[in-house]
Amino acid sequence: MAAVAVNGVKLGTTSQAYLESKPVSDTKVLISDLCRQFYNLGWVSGTGGSITIKVHDDSVPKPQQLVIMSPSGVQKERMLPEDMYVLSSNGSVLSSPSPKPYPHKPPKCSDCGPLFMKNVSKRQLISRGKRSRNLNYKAYELCNAGAVIHSHGIESCLVTMINPSSKEFRISHMEMIKGIKGHGYYDELVVPIIENTAYEYELTESLAKAIEAYPKATAVLVRNHGIYIWGDSWISAKTQAECYHYLFDAAIKLNQLGLDWSTPLHGPIHLGSGKQRNISAKAETLDSDNKSEPARRCIVLDIEGTTTPISFVTDVLFPYARDNVGRHLSATYDIEETQDDIKLLRVPGIVGAVPIPSDDAGKEAVIGALVANVESMIIADRKITALKQLQGHIWRTGFEKNELKGVVFDDVPEALMKWHDLGIKVYIYSSGSRLAQRLLFGYSNYGDLRKYLSGFFDTTVGNKRETRSYAEIAESVGVDRPSEVLFVTDVFQEAVAAKAAGLEVITINTFSEI
Repeated sequence: MAAVAVNGVKLGTTSQAYLESKPVSDTKVLISDLCRQFYNLGWVSGTGGSITIKVHDDSVPKPQQLVIMSPSGVQKERMLPEDMYVLSSNGSVLSSPSPKPYPHKPPKCSDCGPLFMKNVSKRQLISRGKRSRNLNYKAYELCNAGAVIHSHGIESCLVTMINPSSKEFRISHMEMIKGIKGHGYYDELVVPIIENTAYEYELTESLAKAIEAYPKATAVLVRNHGIYIWGDSWISAKTQAECYHYLFDAAIKLNQLGLDWSTPLHGPIHLGSGKQRNISAKAETLDSDNKSEPARRCIVLDIEGTTTPISFVTDVLFPYARDNVGRHLSATYDIEETQDDIKLLRVPGIVGAVPIPSDDAGKEAVIGALVANVESMIIADRKITALKQLQGHIWRTGFEKNELKGVVFDDVPEALMKWHDLGIKVYIYSSGSRLAQRLLFGYSNYGDLRKYLSGFFDTTVGNKRETRSYAEIAESVGVDRPSEVLFVTDVFQEAVAAKAAGLEVITINTFSEI
């Protein structure tokens, strides 16, 4: 037991006098202050998360320093210094907070505590509280940490959900990487991801394995849960926590923009060819991994971001429809097809729509309102059948006049031909109308590809993020089981909906199966 001097008297670190000393008291105050800050950042809301800090005392060797831990199940923003637990260097409780009257719950040592201590034997793990403390001490023993922060920040949760099969988070060429110990701007930051469990103390072994497998790491992500971050001091841990959350938020936003956060240039997720894209090869890999299963009978492909660059839709098709809607309506106003389009756009309940006057107001007034409606809905990327149908009719004119040419990625024609030769039926499912889909593949940069396609689905079967839409498609293509259909998309929410309907799924941006 280490001896320290308090008022000139040598005492053990477990003595009552030392437990009431200034270093211990200051650390308790510090944790309560940090919990309030972290609550405002959204890291410890709903009583979740925790902070543990070693009591810094130059007279005590670091491995023998006491640990102050925030309690579990309490409002972190309302904690006081006297609410903290004091633990010895081996994880035993030296001081517990006193119970508070109703409606406060009895004090409990943090559930995430067991994730930080390696040298605790099974006999010491009899109670759940001791198992919890072991979690925190894993980081203290294996990493010589001085502080550990457990955050439930939404960024740390969502970033593990973008690619459900990934075991790592990787990012490079971001300024805030410099705030992570041992990393510079040009370095690739790698954070291991472990799977969540029903109880946090059950994460102990997987956390230890991750720490040992990634000796340079100062954090471990827990999928659908949060993150554990450590540093050699509370300042180091806090600084790194701020940087990690910034980088996770940046990655999420880059992904929403269709940009790849893991590459140095942070360019578009789809590069068009090469190793990053090979749809047919990935489908064959999936088949080879399931040789006991019946052969796949159908493949359903998304368009935007899967077969076709997102930029073609946003920078070519949408602007063409917006710029030519007035000309199209003026030229075709009296034909039945255009009148049907106008009737659909007049249906009440379209959010943000400009009221379209009756025909009695005159052709110019009706067209003026329609143009305003279409422009606003295109800017907002509204996924409604009325807009998609009119856009398809406008694009048809553009394709027929050779003012537009469909664009597909370089690996798409080869994949379609290969699947066709194998007798696999391929369908398209897009938020764009079936007419627009046929035009894109019929007038593509690789010629007419429609001969390789067996059919087209649009939002008339349902929203692409709803499970029932994929159940409807599985019934329509005539398979015995939904699992005989492979759906390929770049949108995680669509992949989840399709998987829930029983389809096999590949997310094309990372080729991850879920």
